[in-house]
Amino acid sequence: MDSIMYLVPAFGVVGLLYTAWRFSWVSKQPAGNAEMQRLSGYIADGAIAFLKAEWKVLALFALPTAALLFWLGSDEGTPERPIHSSPLIAVAFLIGAVFSAFAGYIGMIIATKANVRTAEAARSSLAKALQVSFTGGSVMGMGVAGLAVLGLGGLFIILYQTFAAGLPLNSEEMRKAIEVLAGFSLGAESIALFARVGGGIYTKAADVGADLVGKVEAGIPEDDVRNPATIADNVGDNVGDVAGMGADLFGSYVATILATMVLGQEIDVASTDAYGGYSPVLLPMMIAAVGLLASLVSTFFVRISKETSSVQNALNLGNWASVIITFIASYFLVKGILPETLNLRGFEFTANGVFYAIVTGLVVGALMSIITEYYTAMGKRPVNSIIEKSGTGHATNIIGGLAVGMESTVLPILVLAAGIILSYKFAGLYGVSIAAAGMMATTAMQLAIDAFGPIADNAGGIAEMSQLPPEVRERTDNLDAVGNTTAATGKGFAIASAALTSLALFAAFVGIAGIRAIDIYKADVLAGLFVGGMIPFIFSALCISAVGKAAMEMVNEVRRQFREIPGIMEYEAEPEYEKCVAISTQASLRQMILPGAIALITPVLIGFTMGPEVLGGLLAGVTVSGVLMGIFQSNAGGAWDNAKKSFEKGVLIDGAMYYKGSDPHKASVTGDTVGDPFKDTSGPSMNILIKLMSIVSLVIAPYIAVISNDIDNVIEEPAVEVLPIDGSMTPTDVYELENGLKMNIARDGSPVESNLVDFIRSDRPVDKTTWFDFDRLLFETGKETLKPESQEQLGNIAEILKAYPSVNAKLGGYTDNTGDPDMNMKLSADRAASVKQSLVNMGIDASRLESEGYGEQYPVASNDTEAGRAQNRRTSIRVTKK
Repeated sequence: MDSIMYLVPAFGVVGLLYTAWRFSWVSKQPAGNAEMQRLSGYIADGAIAFLKAEWKVLALFALPTAALLFWLGSDEGTPERPIHSSPLIAVAFLIGAVFSAFAGYIGMIIATKANVRTAEAARSSLAKALQVSFTGGSVMGMGVAGLAVLGLGGLFIILYQTFAAGLPLNSEEMRKAIEVLAGFSLGAESIALFARVGGGIYTKAADVGADLVGKVEAGIPEDDVRNPATIADNVGDNVGDVAGMGADLFGSYVATILATMVLGQEIDVASTDAYGGYSPVLLPMMIAAVGLLASLVSTFFVRISKETSSVQNALNLGNWASVIITFIASYFLVKGILPETLNLRGFEFTANGVFYAIVTGLVVGALMSIITEYYTAMGKRPVNSIIEKSGTGHATNIIGGLAVGMESTVLPILVLAAGIILSYKFAGLYGVSIAAAGMMATTAMQLAIDAFGPIADNAGGIAEMSQLPPEVRERTDNLDAVGNTTAATGKGFAIASAALTSLALFAAFVGIAGIRAIDIYKADVLAGLFVGGMIPFIFSALCISAVGKAAMEMVNEVRRQFREIPGIMEYEAEPEYEKCVAISTQASLRQMILPGAIALITPVLIGFTMGPEVLGGLLAGVTVSGVLMGIFQSNAGGAWDNAKKSFEKGVLIDGAMYYKGSDPHKASVTGDTVGDPFKDTSGPSMNILIKLMSIVSLVIAPYIAVISNDIDNVIEEPAVEVLPIDGSMTPTDVYELENGLKMNIARDGSPVESNLVDFIRSDRPVDKTTWFDFDRLLFETGKETLKPESQEQLGNIAEILKAYPSVNAKLGGYTDNTGDPDMNMKLSADRAASVKQSLVNMGIDASRLESEGYGEQYPVASNDTEAGRAQNRRTSIRVTKK
């Protein structure tokens, strides 16, 4: 296993070496005249100043959180209820936070270098401008993905060597290592949320102020050097759309891989793979690594040769190339690493099923990109409908944009739902998570395409402010228009991956928290579901309100400067750009705290006060509501933006042509202003919100599991009705262990729980003939899949084994004599293995359990009658060590 394990961080190093090479190339390109460099310097200085101020605030959050995690990680629990964590989770958290912040920094540095160089390249040709801007984007894409692969792969190696070297995948030590690794993802997502929200508030406050006063009131272009807010607006493109986005997708990338690793750790394949049973955990990291290389190779496909060539087609070619290369590489990875069959929580699947799930993820990602492009691109029906409604005023433009955003949720949700069903069908919960990993494998290319947009936008701003020839601005506007669509596409892609990842994290949380179902029939769980559905709304309200407050300050400042500084409009006086930069900086840092606190604190409060099942309901509500809100807001904002940009070349409304400065154009500016915080602040933050809340829940799961189990296992009612193996209703009584744990067991007959405990307590020696039959296990007909009704008795057996940690046991499966004997033998073995795996999932060390199938051997009744055959179809347990 060691050799392949070290390949993962090695691929990350390759990505970072590419980053350094392309960074150097961009830096060597001509940076334009002195005026262009002066304006670019303002933008770079403002961006660096914001990041430094933001990091100081984030340090005040990260250090106390790390201290809290260190304290929690020091709690080892009790022998009956161990907590699989370590103080090292605090170190992993800080590493994740630092890497996330650095990922954003890489993007911001290259963007502030590439913007002015793209503007200069646009003086010669569109092809050269695309080359510089996309190369700048690829530096960010490969840098973010390289850091993620290096950080996660390297930390996994360290934790494996520290805790679990030479031990099986399902060992308690490996479980601890994975729990500590979750701290890395928590750190990454925490910083990503603050960076995305803070950057989004910054950029949109400046953008709204610049648009409303500069374009609408003063009638000057958006990026006119006379507009006091224009530098702040361009700074915002870097700190929000680049640095914030880099931290965002870094966190998404890591969370997706981690979710798959957490579920993979529950799969027992030690006897059938070549990597000591670790293949399900290694696979998601390897997919991320080969996806990074596929993206790296695909960057060389993004080229155009003529002024009339389609920039969008060039970007699409690179994107599809990365998908196809990843698709091919994934097949050989899956077939080369995984064993032929695997089993997770009683669901058996094959290596081919895993590959099909990965393909499902790639297809879902591609479809989400296509659908998002359709709803946000210029020339398509949705954007044209907004343009048409702009002809009758501001209000109808707003109505049209809202309608497009709401309509745009339909197809993505249907695609997402189909992807979840198919990936689960192919490989169970592991399939859902590996589908998300497949979708996120090409993150480096997605991010390169996404980051290209803000670079082109800044290049246009510099061209406008420097008063370069009209053809230069025409070229940068061409790039910027495509960038608006690619930005919306990237956000749709990230939200889709967040939905799949959150489902995988949710499944991991359920396993660690020890709950067996989320029953919305319970009042408190249903209440949690509703509260969870509300959170994306209040989160969005806070983000949008923060933009509104900061924009009001910006508007007043721009108006003041126009009013009090004579000569601005005549180019005789320079605006006070730094005052507008300061307004955005202070407002964003002040307003980002509360939305971030909601995401971090809510799961902790609900989990520790209401228990894991209510927390599960909360997560379900957040995920569904957050995905819908994210798609709606991002697509509505993107469509509004491109509707506005369409007026630059002229649009046809009711037989008349309208251009910039016309009344319909002013209506489109209003729509774009409303859409700005939708698409760049609250919308893209939804995917971080739902994943961060799931990761926080995963980290606290071991602690609330201890509390909740103590509560849930105290049964007040003296008797309940349960289904035994024959499907009839049988009354049960309460049985109490020495540690005070109470269980429901059969009132009559020979209950397996009391028989097992009596044997353990007795002086009888262990032998190979004393078996106890389960009386309440139900399997799907002809399958090894356990029905939910079986979980209560399995939970009882798990609690008995936890109460007697020195006891080992063996599970035996039996069938009647009907059908093929070989198939009967296989089915009995699979059912015994399924029961064993269920007990492992409930916290029993796999080394304490054995399983074997005996088929139709050893009947306990005559096979001549249906009643006798029903008795012979059984699962039994015996003690192998006391």
